[in-house]
Amino acid sequence: MHHPQPNNPLHGVTLETIVLQLEQHYGWQGLADRVPVNCFCNDPSVKSSLKFLRKTPWAREKVEALYIATFTDSNPWKT
Repeated sequence: MHHPQPNNPLHGVTLETIVLQLEQHYGWQGLADRVPVNCFCNDPSVKSSLKFLRKTPWAREKVEALYIATFTDSNPWKT
């Protein structure tokens, strides 16, 4: 059973979609500048990034926070 989550900007958004949209928006170098993890710095790919982010909660949180800050209106820091 699915429950609506109106206050969750990541509801229904896959990690792959997040990585793809951020890469299109910032490029790999821009992602590496904002979230300095090896999967964005050295020979980056969507596949290697997803594998790393699924195993590393702190990095995934940073990527999700960057996605929210970049693409949603619910970001409390946007003016």
